[in-house]
Amino acid sequence: MAAPAAHVETKIKAPPITAPEKPDKLGVIQLAAGFVIALLAMLLFGYVADRIHDQEAFALDKYANPFLHSIASPLLDTVMNGITSLGSVEIVGAFFVLAVVLLIFYGRREEAAFLGVAIGGSVALNGTMKVIFERPRPALPWAHVLPDYSFPSGHSMNSFVFYVAIALIIWGAYGRRVGVLALAIALLIAVAVGLSRIYLGYHYVSDVVGGFAAGLAWLSIVVIAFQVVPRTWARRPWAKRRARHVT
Repeated sequence: MAAPAAHVETKIKAPPITAPEKPDKLGVIQLAAGFVIALLAMLLFGYVADRIHDQEAFALDKYANPFLHSIASPLLDTVMNGITSLGSVEIVGAFFVLAVVLLIFYGRREEAAFLGVAIGGSVALNGTMKVIFERPRPALPWAHVLPDYSFPSGHSMNSFVFYVAIALIIWGAYGRRVGVLALAIALLIAVAVGLSRIYLGYHYVSDVVGGFAAGLAWLSIVVIAFQVVPRTWARRPWAKRRARHVT
């Protein structure tokens, strides 16, 4: 008689229980802050643009240019012309090429792409908005009237986007202490460029404010796209599985 078959007990191992991943609090805060800043900047731009579209005058537009002209001097003219060149296409373009070359040389391709999208989009948006609003330049007896439109100020918008973007790249590379200093210098340059445009009679105050607001809104969106979204995606389970599979 054959011996009874041995009873084999099969144990099914349950999958290991893993603790739920903590949310990226910093990413959530940055995302919320970015959206709030972009929204406030767009609201400010919308308010200024609506007044300009309806041809409603701003008090500062009426008094700021003559006031700044009243303190004009040959020395101040030279200084303001030098400052305003920092927001010109030639200077910003040269700095942009130099920055991109250095970033790529040091292996910072993502930062180079960020800078390219930021300033490229700013130039394109500014040119488009000028055509949409078609606001004439200030007609002042002491100022040379440029052939294009006035709102929003391209020097103000592009200098804000470019120099602040550079400051953010420096912040990411060298930390908060150096980054705060770089950001303060970038904002000082942008404000000085905007002020020089009013002093020289090329723009109204509302043109400069509109340029800053549009630049802040656009740069906030670009920062969200490059900084917050990739990190958020990287924390998704499917992204981690794909990363393990690739490695």
